[in-house]
Amino acid sequence: MAAASGGHPGGEAVGGEPPAREQAHNPPHPLAAQRSPLLGAALMVADLEQHRDWLVAGRRDVEIQDPCLPEVLDGDWRALARRARALLAGHGGRVGIHGPFLDLSLAPFDRRARELTIERLRQGLAFAAELEATHMVVHSPFLSFGHGAYTFQPAARRARELAAARAVIEALLPLCAPIGCTLVIENIADGSPLPLLDLVRSIGSPSVQLSLDTGHATIMQALGAPAPDQWVREAGALLAHLHLQDTDGALDRHWAPGDGSINWFALFEALGELAHQPRLLLELDDHRQIPRAAAFLAGRGLAR
Repeated sequence: MAAASGGHPGGEAVGGEPPAREQAHNPPHPLAAQRSPLLGAALMVADLEQHRDWLVAGRRDVEIQDPCLPEVLDGDWRALARRARALLAGHGGRVGIHGPFLDLSLAPFDRRARELTIERLRQGLAFAAELEATHMVVHSPFLSFGHGAYTFQPAARRARELAAARAVIEALLPLCAPIGCTLVIENIADGSPLPLLDLVRSIGSPSVQLSLDTGHATIMQALGAPAPDQWVREAGALLAHLHLQDTDGALDRHWAPGDGSINWFALFEALGELAHQPRLLLELDDHRQIPRAAAFLAGRGLAR
């Protein structure tokens, strides 16, 4: 979920190709031309109309982010979901949502905390059903567990944390399959993909897969975590979804690609090695930058 960080380096949203001078210094990467994956966007319902033509014309994937907010789930969320469906009529792309995460843990040891998490995530799935959404983003619980010490952590402790996460996820699975919605677990402060991969593999359900947030992965590189492209290679067939955002590594900026330090050529080269196409959602703090972000990646032959 994009969060305000102050001071965006981009100007007003613009479309089209990068300037000729910039193209000369940044020619399309030769390996990137092997594929041209399709970009989509993560948006609030209030911002859908502004980007509707772009989404519909390209049959692009879209993610509705409103249901991550508790005030939405405590209000008339069905009317909001119907509004989103009306705006996306004839859209043709895949639709998903960002599930609730504020004050929630996907792996709580406290029984009452677990009950609250399950209740809120069930509400998220109800919103997904109303919208006919086929993915719901949930946040990784491994805020300190997923670093290099994971390898040396006592097996009993690792098993306990994985079991706590499975208890929540397995309570949701009976709701996922009937509505065709996949839970995608997004890296947050994870220093390694290994705990998330262990969790997804231990559940062994096609309704639970991985999500990669490129900015989150980049921030954690300062603590020795792998780069976003290495996350792609480690996750492999389990990677179903990406939040594309740039950062300088200092904060969770949610800048447009090209405004930070991420190596986008390396990321899309890794994506091109996959046998499937994950959903690629631009998740920007300023949704008005979406045309410029898409033009940056398209102008380098990385995406369309």
